[in-house]
Amino acid sequence: MVVGQGMLIALVGLLLGLPLALGMGRAVAGLLYGVAPNDFTTFVGVAAIFSAVALAACYFPALRAMSADPMVALRHE
Repeated sequence: MVVGQGMLIALVGLLLGLPLALGMGRAVAGLLYGVAPNDFTTFVGVAAIFSAVALAACYFPALRAMSADPMVALRHE
């Protein structure tokens, strides 16, 4: 459940960020050296890296939390 919620937030970030990045790429086209403002490979690569990091940030803590015994965690407090 938590992993799904975290990935939903990451998906919303991608859906909002990609059009904004395309617009900003055109706005700062003169400042980019050697990269086209609408370089498809760059956008896909950054989106893939962002998604992989978001998945790892959601999955590994959830995996660790699932391995803990709830009764031991409750007794610890």
